[in-house]
Amino acid sequence: MQELLVDVKDNKKEILLIENGKLIEKYEEHGQERIEGNIYIGIVENVLPGMQAAFVNIGKDKNTFIHIRDVIPKVSNETGNKNEDFTDYNIKDYLKIGMPILVQVKKDSTNKKGARISTHLSIPGRFSVIMPKENFITISQKINDEDERNRLKEIVRKNIPEGYGAIIRTSAESKNEAEILEDLKKNISKYEKIQKEYNKEIQKGQKVETKLLYQSEGIIQRLLIDLIDQDLYRIVTNDKATYDMIDKKLKEEKLDIKLDLEDNLIEKYNLGKQLEELNNRKIWLKCGGFITIDKTEALTAIDVNSGKYTGKRDLEQTIFTVNREATIEIAKQLRLRDIGGIIIIDYIDMQSKENEEKIIELFKENLKKDRSKTQIVGFSKLNLLEMTRKHMCSND
Repeated sequence: MQELLVDVKDNKKEILLIENGKLIEKYEEHGQERIEGNIYIGIVENVLPGMQAAFVNIGKDKNTFIHIRDVIPKVSNETGNKNEDFTDYNIKDYLKIGMPILVQVKKDSTNKKGARISTHLSIPGRFSVIMPKENFITISQKINDEDERNRLKEIVRKNIPEGYGAIIRTSAESKNEAEILEDLKKNISKYEKIQKEYNKEIQKGQKVETKLLYQSEGIIQRLLIDLIDQDLYRIVTNDKATYDMIDKKLKEEKLDIKLDLEDNLIEKYNLGKQLEELNNRKIWLKCGGFITIDKTEALTAIDVNSGKYTGKRDLEQTIFTVNREATIEIAKQLRLRDIGGIIIIDYIDMQSKENEEKIIELFKENLKKDRSKTQIVGFSKLNLLEMTRKHMCSND
């Protein structure tokens, strides 16, 4: 059974997902503005043919950045435009200086860079994500039953209007057609309102200005949507305003989840030590080995070490024991710390290809608990395991 704690102190919210007394996910929401997911009328400020990109003003201090891959229509329902040869296109054929465009923020700005935007919009709901001007329907890989996958695809296919694509979320599993249809209609209505407002601004016949047309929900609301169809049975916060916001969301979704207002959440749930350990670079394994986690701007490197463990049998078995335990811990830490982007894992070298395959299968099995999208590429020629993971809620 899972509980969601929202601990508010000053201008910071700590959002903690607890399962049987253990911390399994942690997120933070600070006072600074988050714009990821927002939809704006943007004005093209500069077009860079050499980079196949442009800078777009959305009314913020820094101009945003858009690449040609986020302008041209998606060519694949699996890879989008990742494998396209962009030399076949010219950004100047699509964007002109002063041109107004409808864009969505895909990645928040940092101290060094402006936000990343796209003309490919998506409106998330409880059971689906709608994608205007797309023509494909995809389904969460976490839904394994083929009959259920076909049932859900057919429900969406026959109910979604022409000119829309959709992603069917894991939470749609086992839901009836009426529930899924209601969710689709709600999401499409949101987009139609956005498009209507955009058209109204464009048709004014005067200089178009930047404008926020759609504000995405905060971390807490998005987590609720993700968790309400899981094993969540109770939400606790120490802040009345947060309590009221969650209460409103639960009523909107017609959900019967227990909501309480309590003080001293960290102490009551004995989470102090678990939170402190999240800052540790080194994590010890039960066998005596350990892993280290180092984040860089480009990727996260995780190193596996045998430490104090010497084993009882042959060297290969000793190495496999440490690597196996490390694999379970790494999957746990990726979720707990919300580590995203490119991840490189330096396991202790194994001579047996069979053992390498066992490690990959074990990793995949443990990553099933992770609500985020993950992809294991495999072992490289340097015996490094390569993978990617999408951030759940981070601003990075």
